[in-house]
Amino acid sequence: MGEFGIEELSDLNVLAAEHGLELTPDGCHLRWARTNPKHPRNWHPVRKSYDIVVISLLEFFTTCLSTSGATTATAAQVEFGTSKTLTLFLYVSTYLLGQGLGGIVFPPYSESFGRKKLYIFSASLYSVFCLIIAAVPSIPSLVVGRFITGFLSAIPTVVITGSIEDMFNTHDRIFVMRWVFYVGAIVSAFLAALLLCIKESRPSLILMREVQTLRKLTGNDTFKAQNPDYMPDLRTFLHLGLLRPLRLFLTEPIVFIVTMIFGVCVALVYLFTEALPPVYEQFGFSTEEASLPFLALGLGVIPNALTRIVDYRIIRRRQKKCGVLKPEHKLTGIYIGAPVLAIALWWFAWTIPPQVTNVNWFVSVVALFFIGYALNELEIVVTAYMADSYLSYAASGFAALSIIRSLLSAAFPLFGSKMFDALGANVAVSILAVLATIFCIVPPLLSRYGEQMRMRSAFAKYSLQVYAENGVDQDFQ
Repeated sequence: MGEFGIEELSDLNVLAAEHGLELTPDGCHLRWARTNPKHPRNWHPVRKSYDIVVISLLEFFTTCLSTSGATTATAAQVEFGTSKTLTLFLYVSTYLLGQGLGGIVFPPYSESFGRKKLYIFSASLYSVFCLIIAAVPSIPSLVVGRFITGFLSAIPTVVITGSIEDMFNTHDRIFVMRWVFYVGAIVSAFLAALLLCIKESRPSLILMREVQTLRKLTGNDTFKAQNPDYMPDLRTFLHLGLLRPLRLFLTEPIVFIVTMIFGVCVALVYLFTEALPPVYEQFGFSTEEASLPFLALGLGVIPNALTRIVDYRIIRRRQKKCGVLKPEHKLTGIYIGAPVLAIALWWFAWTIPPQVTNVNWFVSVVALFFIGYALNELEIVVTAYMADSYLSYAASGFAALSIIRSLLSAAFPLFGSKMFDALGANVAVSILAVLATIFCIVPPLLSRYGEQMRMRSAFAKYSLQVYAENGVDQDFQ
């Protein structure tokens, strides 16, 4: 296209404009025009809402099936005649190890080849393997089923961040155990049907389709899309796409910091599913009742909505004052969440047995509520910060996060119960509180040095360049 004359380029510009595209300054490629309604950022709010709600339902549901592993493992011990540690490994660790592997493969794949087919593929096969786990109660089917469902769960769990970035600027006991997975099969099959109605949201893939349409209409095969995600063959994808998450984790301080914080936060949830029942049994709760305080962690999400309102007002004020909105302007939540997590863990550690026996159980449940709030707050803010820092390639950054999160979440329940037994709940939770206290240095660290780290990062700068060339808005400069 660069060989065309001025008149021909003018005609091409007119033709491209009719299809919501424009020539790059060098005249060699086509890119999005900022007003093109086919770009995901310009979709109707109803369209965006449907897609995100359905994908979020899939992500939420697979997360529920993931955390249910510790509970179903307790019931399965009797049926399979296995030890507690082995059963936890079969139900929890295999799932999370599969999710870690999926987190390496699927995010870069979605960036190169699109996201919609992956979501449908994930929900459909997830349904099949949940059915296998439920209908064929044996250790081999359990290992294969949990590993594959974990592998598939990485698609909604990790790729959803890329989709959001694309579109916008959370009878007997054995019988019950099996029905967890029957329900999993039914719901994920239903979600697979709903996912058929979402649209592909990867801008580069949609642009390729638009350019192909122009080629057919004009008979001109010289049209080329400006596509930084293009992978000419599988070898290139394996070399560049799959190694990218590892390179990000090892060379990007922001990715490393965010990954470790997020990984520990999620792993704490898995640890508490295993550690809380024995604690509350010492308060006199029955085996069934001892799991109920875990609900306080979930209820902690409620005040997160208030923090988002405050955060939004602060962001709007800074945007009016500074003009350019930087990722560091969105860290209000972590300034709140980090100290709240540390305080709440210290609070919980010293209001529970065995060393504290004269405090009502409700006091520690309130601490769990604030722990849940803080964990959600940290997860929301640090993931948003990484998405803002790496923009179009956020999914690859989250692939590294997924690997570490899965490894930590797989390990915590295995050693957690032994740590609580050996040290006592008070000391064990105090160790977690010390770790949370260390996290309190992260907010000022990112505020002070975050922009410098991004400016020194070749990958972050390249992501910003790609975003500017292929996006239709200007969130950052």
